Amino acid sequence: MTVYIALLRGINVGGNNIIKMQDLKNLLLNGGLENVSTYIQSGNIVFQSERSADQVQIIIEQEIKNKYEYSISVIVRTASEWEGIMKACPYPTDSLGEGESVHLILLGKEVSKERSEQLLQFQSDTEKCFINRKEVYLHLRISILDSKITKQLPKLGVQMTSRNWKTIKKIESMVLKQTQ
Repeated sequence: MTVYIALLRGINVGGNNIIKMQDLKNLLLNGGLENVSTYIQSGNIVFQSERSADQVQIIIEQEIKNKYEYSISVIVRTASEWEGIMKACPYPTDSLGEGESVHLILLGKEVSKERSEQLLQFQSDTEKCFINRKEVYLHLRISILDSKITKQLPKLGVQMTSRNWKTIKKIESMVLKQTQ
């Protein structure tokens, strides 16, 4: 059985696409996923399944569509992929200074070299960006709301969702519980 991480985009934000996590957990258990656990209201799910990543992505999207009539983007990674994501972060996540933050943007698929290079052009002394296959790592010394890079992310043209590093670390601990 494979341990998966599913990250939902655009739920419980600004009073839109409201889904209670207990309801989501029950919905996914009824959809055939196992050992489902969630973290905070933004749609972070760790679970197990014998199905493929593509199959569980479709199941989650379809279950939400059927019950809530929301078209939600779902990004899925395996526990082994998550381990690689954690190791690939090029920024110092344990020693961030005042006003610094690290964010992870998970992409639905890899982007072209041209689009990646366009995004990298927006780096500065206050915001750095590293692209590794289907992940974009941001190191910000400004508010994410003031970041020029984050405003360019939609131009990558792929499904994506973003989490701060604190959430990424919490998901990592949830994954470890299910893989031990």
